[in-house]
Amino acid sequence: MPKFNTKLRESRAVSVIIPTYNRENVLLNTIDSLLSLQLAPAEILIIDQTKKHHSLTEQKLALFERENKIRWICLPYPSIPHAMNTGLQLARHLIVLFLDDDIIPSKNLIGAHLRVHLDEKQNIVAGQVLQPGEKLLLDNFKTPFHFSSNRRQFVTEVIGCNFSVKREWAVALGGFDENFVKVAYRFEAEFCDRAMAAGEKIIFEPAASIRHLKTDAGGTRTYGKHLTTLSPGHSVGAYYYLLRSECKHHRIWKIIFHPLYAIKSRFHLKHPWWIPITMIAELRGFLLALFLKANGPKYIAPLKGKEKGNA
Repeated sequence: MPKFNTKLRESRAVSVIIPTYNRENVLLNTIDSLLSLQLAPAEILIIDQTKKHHSLTEQKLALFERENKIRWICLPYPSIPHAMNTGLQLARHLIVLFLDDDIIPSKNLIGAHLRVHLDEKQNIVAGQVLQPGEKLLLDNFKTPFHFSSNRRQFVTEVIGCNFSVKREWAVALGGFDENFVKVAYRFEAEFCDRAMAAGEKIIFEPAASIRHLKTDAGGTRTYGKHLTTLSPGHSVGAYYYLLRSECKHHRIWKIIFHPLYAIKSRFHLKHPWWIPITMIAELRGFLLALFLKANGPKYIAPLKGKEKGNA
């Protein structure tokens, strides 16, 4: 077990934020896993955007809350960036760790994040993520970076299901841009761009590891698969990020050629009749992204009365 300053170890200093949407048993299992860690978080905030849970799930969440094991915050509409901004504002501790609602944490998840923040004065830390069926990647300095890597290194992005920030710093940065709607594709990249533009470095800590279950039901999968829908859920985030990105190099060409990348897939090769549908979704996404860009970014906002009441 890593050694920490005694006062900080006792304070446990970490608030875990879990945005959740239309998840049932897997959410309860995630909470149980976090509560059973040897170094547990100081608090767990469940930022719940589900309209109506199954009765057993609701009973268990209510019991967790009565026993002061979680803080259960219910929001009126689904939005990942809004849920995360709400968590930032309501968290009571120095460090905020964002996790998905369908994960299995490693035994030292909290301690590994805490050590990097406190010992190395980092404001943002990316954790290791092992996707279903994925094994630990033995990084030999020659392979491209992947979040399953075993090598500690500086990176340019985080993955939203396992990363941590210093709370006050993240609030001062503006939190997350709520213009990333629905699946909020690329919202983490835009946040990291602003962090690096402000002079921050992002460190990847493989000891802060989770296994991501990628549960089929609920979460962003509620909006359907991006290859088989007219919805611009994924494309609007891609275009909005390109329009907003501080990395302007080749940005126009990436926007122009993005529709071609969208249909350059095995799925479209086998199902060519989906090509015009995907192109319509791309156009809808681009037009919505232009509208959002014209109105400017939507950073962290004061809590509304109903959200305060759930605190």
